[in-house]
Order: sequence, then structure tokens, then C-alpha cells
Amino acid sequence: MNLALRDIRHHRSRFIQTCLGLGLLLGVVMSMGGIYRGLFTDATAVLNATAADLWVVQQDTSGPFAATSRIPEEIKYRIKAVPGVEQASALSFQNIQSERHGKPFRFFLVGYELGGMGGPPEIVAGRPIGQKHYEIVVDRAMKIALGDQLRLAGDDYTVVGHTARMVSSAGDPVAYVTLADAQKIQFKDDNNAIRNSREKLAGQLSRLPFLAPNQASQLTPQIATIVGSTHIANTVVARLAPGADLAQVQDRINRWNHFRPLTGKDQERILTEGMIKKAKMQLGLFRAILLIISGVIISLIIYTMTLDKLRVIATLKLIGTRNRVIVGLILQQSLLMGLIAYIIGFTLIGLTHDKFPRRVDLVAIDLQLLFGIVILICIGASLVGIRKAMRVEPAEALGG
Repeated sequence: MNLALRDIRHHRSRFIQTCLGLGLLLGVVMSMGGIYRGLFTDATAVLNATAADLWVVQQDTSGPFAATSRIPEEIKYRIKAVPGVEQASALSFQNIQSERHGKPFRFFLVGYELGGMGGPPEIVAGRPIGQKHYEIVVDRAMKIALGDQLRLAGDDYTVVGHTARMVSSAGDPVAYVTLADAQKIQFKDDNNAIRNSREKLAGQLSRLPFLAPNQASQLTPQIATIVGSTHIANTVVARLAPGADLAQVQDRINRWNHFRPLTGKDQERILTEGMIKKAKMQLGLFRAILLIISGVIISLIIYTMTLDKLRVIATLKLIGTRNRVIVGLILQQSLLMGLIAYIIGFTLIGLTHDKFPRRVDLVAIDLQLLFGIVILICIGASLVGIRKAMRVEPAEALGG
């Protein structure tokens, strides 16, 4: 006869309710671990998809993901000429928020060169961008069908392809256009702003003493074209040739004194430590609190169940039952409670993690570690009941 199972059947309702409550708690704990893993995956999604060895950004900035970085697009030709560099491409990044069908609509727009680095890593539906202008590839999370049009900066872009689970560090879905289109969207002023800028520039030129009025009017369009150039990028990414020395290439670019070359690991560190470190600490704190609460609940339930059967324990001692049988009774109940709760929590999060608004990555090592912690909590929680049971005198079985 298994005394633990027999006692659980006697207190079935309370045991089941406790397991369900603990299962919900452990499901939340698992989800928090998955949310952190998802934050890390989201933060590095674009970085990993680009697969660049170097990210060349504006001097004294931390790169396009953490700060505003603007560099001339043509710097890619200088970087391509550096010994050891196999490929270099300019990229543009920007957050866009507008309204679509009367609701807020936000996404992260990447501009890349056709045939260059930084484009969509995988097209799950449709095709890649095939022309220089007015085509866009979007993530499925944006819920825009193939062939639909998205209006950006006064132009309509046709959706030609879908990616899957490509998001920015903020969790916004990623869309891709050509670099020329992205530069127009990000840097080109509207017609009213262009006219105002030209009138302002013409006024400034007319006040120059060495220019005649007719010369100022002739120079205004030419200077305005130069000043209003959109040939700007947020970063130039580079891939090194096999066997090239990364540190040597980085040092060579760094000596130009106008740009900052960051390695892929530098960018990952900036993204993970700078952007999700606090979220990691907060999620870790909540996980610890919930595990402590779970331990307290198990302790209270085991202690209460032990109090209910003190006379039974005393009777067992009176008939010569060994202490290890009584200890096993309480310990088995505690472990069974933790095991059932873990299964409930695992099942719950397994069925619902795809429904979360942010990515939830359930990693095997995290789940295994949590299972070990739950077992330790159950063992620790059972000590309260075991201690009470060991203090029971056999004579109490004969009491009134």
C-alpha cells in the first residue's frame, strides 16, 4: 500500500486545486523565461540575418540600432577597397508609424542594395524585390497580403513577398525596400519643404556681396540639389574574405577618424546589454518571486495535510512503523504535487506561447533547470511537514 497516494485520494479536491494553482504559477515562470529568450532573439534578428563581420557607423555613435548614425553612401567604395574586405553594402534603418484601416500601424523599415547584404534572409511566400523602386517585402505579422499596396512618403509600394518572424529589437515587424526607396522615404523632404528651403537658400545667396542677383538665382537650384542629397546611409556593413584579419581591417578603417567600425559581437553586446538588460533583470526578479511563492504554497499545503493526519502518524509510530516510511509519505506527496504542477504549467505554456504578442522561445535547458529547481523546492517545502511529523509522540494515538 502506498500511503502517500491513499492520503491524496482522501484529500483529492484540495490536492487537485493546489496542483492547478501551482501549475498556473509555474506556467507564468516558464513564460517569463521564454519571453527573455524571445527578447534576445528579437533584438538580434536583423543583426544575425545581415551576417556582417563589420558595421561601419558614424564616429562617436553606437551603431544604427542604438543611436542615430548617418554616413555618406559612397563610403562603401572605400571600405570595399580595404584589403581583406570581400563585400560591402550600405544599409538604411528607420522606424515608421502610421495608420492603416484606422488603427496604429508600426514597423521597422530596412533599405538594402539589390544583390547586396542585409536583405530578407528568407522569403516564405511570394518573391524577393526585383526592381529598384516601389516594391516591398513585409513580415507576415504585418498582415498585408501579397499584391496589396502600402503607401509610404507619398508613393505606393506593392507587397511582393513575405518573411516570417523578422522583427526589430523593439519587437516591430520588419519590412524591406531597396536602398534608394528607403533613402527617399527617410531623407527626402516633401515638396513644400523643398520650396521653402530653396527660397531660404536664395535669400542667403543674394546677400553675399560677391554674387550678383542673377548669379545667385542660377546657383540656387544646383546648391539645393547638393544640400538636399539623399545619398546617405545609416551604416555600411562588410563581410571579410576567408582568412582576413578582422582586427587589422577594423584598425585600418578606424584610422580614418571619421567612422567607427564595430564587429558583429560589438553590435550584439550593445543590443543585449544596452537594450534588454533591465528587462532581463526584471523578468528574473519576478521569476524568483513566483518560485518563492510556489515554495511557500507547497509548504503550507504539506503542513496542513500533515496536521490533518497527526493521529494517523502517531498510530503508525505506535505499531512500530519506521520513521523513513513517514518521511517518505510526506516527501512523496510534496514531490508528486510539484511534478503534476510542472506538467500542468508545461502543457499550458506549450499550448499558448504562440498566442503571445511577443516571441516566447522555450529552451530545453531552461525548462530542465526549472524542473530541477521545482524538485528542490518540493524537497525543502516538505521539511516543514516532516519536522512536525517527527515530533509526534506515539501516545497521541491513544488520546481523546
